[in-house]
Amino acid sequence: MLRKIISSNKIVVKNVFLPKIRHMSSAQDILKDTEKHSYGKSERNHYDVVIVGGGMVGTVLASSLGNNERLSGLRILLLEAAPKFRGFAAQKYSNRVSALNHNTIDLLSTIGAWNHISSVRYKEIKEMQVWDAMSDAFITFNNQEQELAYIVENDLIVDAALKTLENIQNVRIEYNSSIEECSLPAGNEMLTAVTLKDGRRITCNLLVGADGAKSLVRRTMNVNTFEMPYDQFGIVATLEVDTSDGNTTAWQRFLPTGPVALLPLTEHLSSLVWTTASDEAKKLLKLQPEEFVRELNEAYLRNYCDSNVATALDSLKKFILPPSTQSRKNPPKVTKVLDNSRAAFPLGFSHASAYAKNGVVLIGDAAHRIHPLAGQGVNLGFGDVKCLTDCIDSSVCNGAHPGDLGYLLRYERERLSRNVPIMVGTHGIQKLYDTNLLPVVLLRSIGLQVTHSVPFLKKIFMDRAMY
Repeated sequence: MLRKIISSNKIVVKNVFLPKIRHMSSAQDILKDTEKHSYGKSERNHYDVVIVGGGMVGTVLASSLGNNERLSGLRILLLEAAPKFRGFAAQKYSNRVSALNHNTIDLLSTIGAWNHISSVRYKEIKEMQVWDAMSDAFITFNNQEQELAYIVENDLIVDAALKTLENIQNVRIEYNSSIEECSLPAGNEMLTAVTLKDGRRITCNLLVGADGAKSLVRRTMNVNTFEMPYDQFGIVATLEVDTSDGNTTAWQRFLPTGPVALLPLTEHLSSLVWTTASDEAKKLLKLQPEEFVRELNEAYLRNYCDSNVATALDSLKKFILPPSTQSRKNPPKVTKVLDNSRAAFPLGFSHASAYAKNGVVLIGDAAHRIHPLAGQGVNLGFGDVKCLTDCIDSSVCNGAHPGDLGYLLRYERERLSRNVPIMVGTHGIQKLYDTNLLPVVLLRSIGLQVTHSVPFLKKIFMDRAMY
């Protein structure tokens, strides 16, 4: 079983042991202790599945389990530390969006969430252009038969998943429910337990950590975590753009300081994800709106090319590569940044060496975190949801409980085989474009141009991103 990622000297290995972890002596002891804290005879604080974290991935998992008819006999609890979700605000566009691939759309359709999303709003991506600011090498992705991806606001995804749970009786959601500690089972016959800050103890057969990159559940599992900060921030904002082609193209340029991407929202609105060094991000956030727009437009148009690299690429195109019918286009001009839409968040890489132990499992950012340059982070999380739902379904149908280690390890194997190659590939791209050394710039530019010019190579990358 794959348990490791090849690491560099910058990776920090954490093996955190929490003094609060206690191994349960028996399931009966837990149930007795639970009854002492029960608020009523009609309600025992035991569930088949407890999900920690009510973000996109955790909420969609709750919906995926709750909308599975074969799992209707399970008692499921979703714990969220934040206040109750206020709902989706349609009056303005959020600055946090996700590029959903076709597998994610299939998952959301299965649970009924896509019907709600499509009735509100989304934006399809029909084409994507990526190019290197240091050489002007580029690649264009498009598919005549179907969209490459769909841009949806994160809040709308959560709102849609919650709407699918409104008539589901076996799923309960508790907000303002912070966890004080977790207790893991020492054997197959014992239960997992969480203690909330209000003093309640809740037991379960399966505890799911969907509580993000700083996951308490992961730390409680006492597994090694590989972490690498990028010393970069991702600046997000909602922008007005000047375009007349329907605004269905996603644009990403790799600057010397990091990639800058424009994702379409409407015909005249786009979402920004601008990766840059921490100090530079702070400066950009402090700029007046007009100055920020000017810096952004210059970032897309400024000439960074080295003449030697440009000459080498011209020779490659002329004498080696087949002629291309596509030429590089310029992105739409940004005309305005919407008020109060600018924000920034730190970027990094992390991966848990194990996703599952007896009675506990990790999904989403609690298990893996990658750079947003490929837009695959949340899609990996939703892939976790689908796989874990299938494994729980198999365990229950075969007479096992949801926390059975054999089925959880099947989930771990399947997700490692999918997640690790994408994570390593994304990290490799980030490092490849994180240098201005001319030999590296030349090699990556040749690789990009060759991929653009050879159809079957381009199709491999496109299919991987779409599904």
